[in-house]
Amino acid sequence: MTDAATPPIRIDFVSDVSCPWCAIGLQALEQAIARVGEIPVELHFQPFELNPKMPAEGEDAIGHLTAKYGMSEAQARQNGEAIRARGAELGFRFDMDRRRHVWNTFDAHRLLHWAELEGLEKQRALKHALLRAYFSDGENVSDHDTLARLAESAGLDGARARAIVASDEYADAVRERERHYTGGGITAVPSVIFNNRHLVQGGQPVDVFERALRQLATAAP
Repeated sequence: MTDAATPPIRIDFVSDVSCPWCAIGLQALEQAIARVGEIPVELHFQPFELNPKMPAEGEDAIGHLTAKYGMSEAQARQNGEAIRARGAELGFRFDMDRRRHVWNTFDAHRLLHWAELEGLEKQRALKHALLRAYFSDGENVSDHDTLARLAESAGLDGARARAIVASDEYADAVRERERHYTGGGITAVPSVIFNNRHLVQGGQPVDVFERALRQLATAAP
């Protein structure tokens, strides 16, 4: 147990909107947080682009996977089914038939950066909205109208969101954060960093995140 004066455990969740294992990892992390409800946490979402050079028109999802990872179409579909099943176990719905395209996610990261400034709960709500839009509903998460609508659904100002994505606002800040994490050795996501020191990578089971949180809470001064 911790007392009221215990500082929260800071969690930086480095991830991309188009990363299925990031959706899985977030579900597991949040369930672990719920299990250790007496331990205060402060969750921040940090940017990472799996495909920073993705063109505006995006790419076919299966074609992208086969070209990038050297797998066959059958293997790509088998991997998709494994991801769908793992997500279902954690309460997240992947619809691989609707998620047919891979999109550039830089504007989504710019909105997430702004959302953090508006409040961590709003950033968290926007992150969930983006993941659901892409993986469950097959939406284009680079489309400005879609991004503005998702921002509104997360309790943010839709007009302000539209103005941000129509400009270069927060572009430099997002690039700086991306360089910070890649420069620190982050090459794969999700990468979950606790108190700026302890790293857990991948879509780990709930128990792994729960154990990390309890160990850090016990070690706190």
